[in-house]
Amino acid sequence: MDPSKVHKTAEEFPSWVHVGPHKPECRLRAVRASSHHDVQERGAATPEAGRLYGLPDQRSGQGGTSARVPVYVMLPLDTVSASGGLSRARALNASLMALRSAGVEGVMVDVWWGLVEKDGPMRYNWEAYMELVKMVERNGLKLQMVMSFHQCGGNVGDSCSIPLPPWVLEEMNNDPDIVYADSIPLPPWVLEEMNNDPDIVYADRSGRRNPEYISLGCDTLPVLRGRTPIQVYADFMRSFRERFSDYLGDVILEIQVGLGPCGELRYPSYPESNGTWRFPGIGEFQCYDKYMKASLQAAAIEIGQEEWGKGGPHDAGHYKQFPEDTGFFRREGTWNSDYGRFFLEWYSGKLLEHGDRILATAEGIFHGTAAKLSGKVAGIHWHYRTRSHAAELTAGYYNTRYRDGYLPVAQMLAKRGVVLNFTCMEMRDEQQPGHANCSPELLVQQVKKATKAAGAELAGENALERYDESAYSQVLATSRADPTIGLSAFTYLRMNKKLFEGENWRHFVAFVKSMAEGGRKVSLPKSDSMHSDLYVGFIGSKDRSTEGKVAAAV
Repeated sequence: MDPSKVHKTAEEFPSWVHVGPHKPECRLRAVRASSHHDVQERGAATPEAGRLYGLPDQRSGQGGTSARVPVYVMLPLDTVSASGGLSRARALNASLMALRSAGVEGVMVDVWWGLVEKDGPMRYNWEAYMELVKMVERNGLKLQMVMSFHQCGGNVGDSCSIPLPPWVLEEMNNDPDIVYADSIPLPPWVLEEMNNDPDIVYADRSGRRNPEYISLGCDTLPVLRGRTPIQVYADFMRSFRERFSDYLGDVILEIQVGLGPCGELRYPSYPESNGTWRFPGIGEFQCYDKYMKASLQAAAIEIGQEEWGKGGPHDAGHYKQFPEDTGFFRREGTWNSDYGRFFLEWYSGKLLEHGDRILATAEGIFHGTAAKLSGKVAGIHWHYRTRSHAAELTAGYYNTRYRDGYLPVAQMLAKRGVVLNFTCMEMRDEQQPGHANCSPELLVQQVKKATKAAGAELAGENALERYDESAYSQVLATSRADPTIGLSAFTYLRMNKKLFEGENWRHFVAFVKSMAEGGRKVSLPKSDSMHSDLYVGFIGSKDRSTEGKVAAAV
């Protein structure tokens, strides 16, 4: 997750959207009176519906032999509210209609562990998500659903707080220092377990614990009321499969499996809460809970270097420092010594094992459903131009001037048939601050090469909230740079009020059309009524209580 990524809540996307010149109301009503009712009833699944919205004939989902890149849009983090209901359903429905009219393939939503299983172990509440799935289907869209086993709150850009299950969180009560301010962590029953064993979450060298995500050090230990974390995740995904079996592979085209903080396969090495970390700091290693320390000690003993197992590097610095401020990460630092290589291989290896455990479980659960699986890899582009790549190392990617850290990740995902979802697709090196030694462009190129070499499938996201042609052009360039490893899908961050504003919307619609044409840049005239001139709103100015009064004209 990029440090300046901005998330929007449901309160920030509109109950009405007006883009371009307002068409006469008689035209709006004419559209609604003719084909729109059928689109709503049939989910816009027919060829006639496709022609109505001016979409490409081929809507094959993700991948396929076509150069077409389907575009998805992330929904707000609080699309399902803390109370377990669907936030602002009528406004959401209007927004989905607008996205459909633009040619968007579908939307992505976080399925929060802390909301679904908050009432107790294996007591699942899927009702709000089922309501969303049906709404998406009615609008002729598809879904990417993220199994979000992390907390929302306390990380970069988090605009709301969604806890892990209360039965886990209650375990934290005996140690308040492990909770960051302004955040509500995991499900309550998980917190309860943390009271008895605070080491089930990650800790840094100073002993500060991070409640964003359960430590991978206890993946296979029965620390959650007799179940291992992997078993808990498996039970959650199995319940999801059973509840949504009728929609998997049809409406729900992709399951993104959460693999760490922010859903990404990484350690929580750069937490923003309370000013702990600030861009472009190197972050800190997260290997000081008792389970991780025991694993490190065992690995050191196994190679006959017991002294190396007493903890992480003592000279790795602090969250906000730069590589040259430390003994470990500086140009000729100990990262490239025998000890450094041992530690980094162990640290990154544990992360790969964790990802493989969860994905192997997900592979077994969703096999035969026709839904794709994906896993997200973080785009940590700061200090990329240094030898040590310090910020990547603390996050768990053993990528340096002398070692490709993304090939092992891509190979692990490919082995499970999992799409590698990567961010930074819209970023250019020239836009980054010089002192941060960033290179998002080289990073994306490296990940693309690794994905190609591993035989994996690649999907992308933008890291920052962007609406300008420059950002869209960069995504298009990235998607077509190597025809042998194109993007199977692109997910845009994120649906909010700004997206639907005139110029922003016109740029976005042109971008979606360009991606549909294989990355060939398309410019739309400002008044092109077939693609960019959209009005979505409540026709009745006084009575806004009925969804049937939402109309769209294209």
